[in-house]
Amino acid sequence: MAKPPRSKPLVASDKPLRSRPRKPRDPSQPRLPFDPMPDRIEPCLALLKPRPPVGPDWTYEVKWDGYRIAVHLDHGNVRILTRGGHDWTHRFPGIEEAAKRLGVGTAILDGEAVVLDEEGRPDFGRLQNSLGGRGGKLPAGNAIMFAFDLLYFDGHDIRNMELSARRFFLESLLRNEEGAIRLSEEVDGDGREIFAAACVHGLEGIIAKNKDSTYRSGRLGDWVKVKCVQSDSFMIVGYEHSMVARSGIGSLLLAARKGSDWIYVGSVGTGFNERRAEYLRKTLDRLKRKTPPVKYEGRRKNLVWVQPTLIAEIEYRSWTHDGKLRHASYKGLREAQDNAAVYEIAEQ
Repeated sequence: MAKPPRSKPLVASDKPLRSRPRKPRDPSQPRLPFDPMPDRIEPCLALLKPRPPVGPDWTYEVKWDGYRIAVHLDHGNVRILTRGGHDWTHRFPGIEEAAKRLGVGTAILDGEAVVLDEEGRPDFGRLQNSLGGRGGKLPAGNAIMFAFDLLYFDGHDIRNMELSARRFFLESLLRNEEGAIRLSEEVDGDGREIFAAACVHGLEGIIAKNKDSTYRSGRLGDWVKVKCVQSDSFMIVGYEHSMVARSGIGSLLLAARKGSDWIYVGSVGTGFNERRAEYLRKTLDRLKRKTPPVKYEGRRKNLVWVQPTLIAEIEYRSWTHDGKLRHASYKGLREAQDNAAVYEIAEQ
């Protein structure tokens, strides 16, 4: 399955590519060279960089703020897997139904499940609320998937094709889709200008992808992410009790990983409303411990330490000279099944 030439389309029709589910193979016919459909594919991850790469070899997309998912379609049967390989099909019924209507027998789509705000921007907090919070079991009926890659298509594993070729088939498959599965649009141009525009419009950032790259699992540099505002996952190791703050939580105490140790990186006291604070208080009080799980040299009183179990997504502007988060804001709890990576401090 070679990459179609730019000067001549693979198909003459403007209609999306479609196929019908295949009938069982006739034993009297020769075996066709179809590739077995993988049960799961480790995702290709983007490498964080301070500025976007530029040049004709790169294309750019919006960085979606949600849950990474893979949609497996096999002759009408759909599985929606998280980054960690957990089956969340029941939690995204709209995406499941949209996958069944794609009109192709087999496919694996890579993308992000999001909930959009009134201005069409992804909102991680709304996605969490629609799922019933961390550990919730509610279906997110208003979640949609922005698909940005196609790994398996109509009986063929296409991961070894160039990105531009995989996108050709993905765009053909989703050309007229405006429902719960939508195409994550590519933007060609100067990466610096595209990044600046994303920041002006209040987006989290952009993803730059090498047009000639194959799909390789892991964080290998074929994809690069550049963030307008820093947002990472940190472990909650305690909270500051307050008699006046909402639900008694003045701030959450956060830690990053350094080798096998937890390192205190500061606190966050904004971003959670009354309902979120009440849920956090009840959850954290079940995880109390007498001694801090981190080395703490501060002077604040009324601190409640907890087992390092809950992972929070935190937005922040920068780091202080002594290794603490600056202007931090709470965005929500990550699901354990999302397999979110806690921020790691490089060992020197």
